[in-house]
Amino acid sequence: MANIKKAIVFDAGVLITFSMNGILGKIKELREIFDGEFIVTDQVKYEVVDKPISIKRFEFEALNVKRLIDDKIIKTPQDLGISKIEIDKRTEKILAISNKTFFERGKPIKIIHNGEASSLALSSILNEMKIMNVIAIDERTARLLCEKPDNLTALFQEKFHTQITANKENYKYFKEFQFIRSSELIYLAFKKGFFDLKDHDTVLDALLYAVKYKGCAISHEEIEEMKKISNLK
Repeated sequence: MANIKKAIVFDAGVLITFSMNGILGKIKELREIFDGEFIVTDQVKYEVVDKPISIKRFEFEALNVKRLIDDKIIKTPQDLGISKIEIDKRTEKILAISNKTFFERGKPIKIIHNGEASSLALSSILNEMKIMNVIAIDERTARLLCEKPDNLTALFQEKFHTQITANKENYKYFKEFQFIRSSELIYLAFKKGFFDLKDHDTVLDALLYAVKYKGCAISHEEIEEMKKISNLK
């Protein structure tokens, strides 16, 4: 077992957001200043490399992510001595519980998929190992499930225009997880000077809206707050 101090577990969405904005190389720069490991599960690797590499439209992006993994910028659990069997077992359990937590007219709502569930599974293993970790995920539903599950009820009621019921006993299974979005990673990269662009006053605004419109669940208000924190007008 590798001696890991801390880790960021990447879901597919964050890597896709970086790739679609042409800034995947910033992952390497962020890794160089991070005293820990960047990790993806096999399920996430399948979503960002193994499956898209066979599709001409996405082949180039998949190759770029594959290089990060091949170069060990992003590692797999196996690289660190973490059992794939245990991750797979926990992934199935998380899928079973999460997708039977909210119901539309008695029918369970499927709210997370394999990649997201496997990231939660890996994070739970790291938690048990007393390794500080966060999950890098842009998708709103998975984060709300863990952080504000009651908000999902309201969200689904608005989406389906019907009464939603929840098995609140399941909430306890998702309290242990911590998250970061691509927007926060972009903010850190910006503050570290990784973007050498002349129009400094508009760079952060441009970056945050770029990731927002490529899949990161961040509001306009949150963007304005991040700009204020950075002392930008």
